[in-house]
Amino acid sequence: MTERPGYELPLLLLGAFRQTIETLHETLAERGFPEARPAHGLALQAIGPDAVTVSELGRRLGVSKQAAAKTVSRLEAIGYVTRQRDPHDARAQLVFRSARGNAMLLETARILEDQKAALVATLGAERYGATIDGLRQIAKGASLVDVLAWLQDD
Repeated sequence: MTERPGYELPLLLLGAFRQTIETLHETLAERGFPEARPAHGLALQAIGPDAVTVSELGRRLGVSKQAAAKTVSRLEAIGYVTRQRDPHDARAQLVFRSARGNAMLLETARILEDQKAALVATLGAERYGATIDGLRQIAKGASLVDVLAWLQDD
């Protein structure tokens, strides 16, 4: 086996992530979602299928309430979410994914499946599976939200 420097793994992981996301967003733009950005998909996933308050969204994303409110405003401006007053708390607003937001997430899932198929065709099913298994061991259950919170400059 060829000796490889220790710094290579994190750089390759980051490069692979960036390439995957850039290809995803190029394809999303071609398929009718030119305004979609990486943070949008993460926020829509964090909102989930049911409504959340801005405060809860901030907790789920590991960001401040102000940052979550800014994200919600951007998502609302491009039609990915809607807001309604919380019937249980007049001070709070509930954030819902819109039909367009759900459509963008569905298209994202399709594109990622296409990317997976391309990788399986390139690497072979066994090597692809071994790569995924190895990455799961390295990640040790960390979620993307964990990573976002970890990256915050507190």
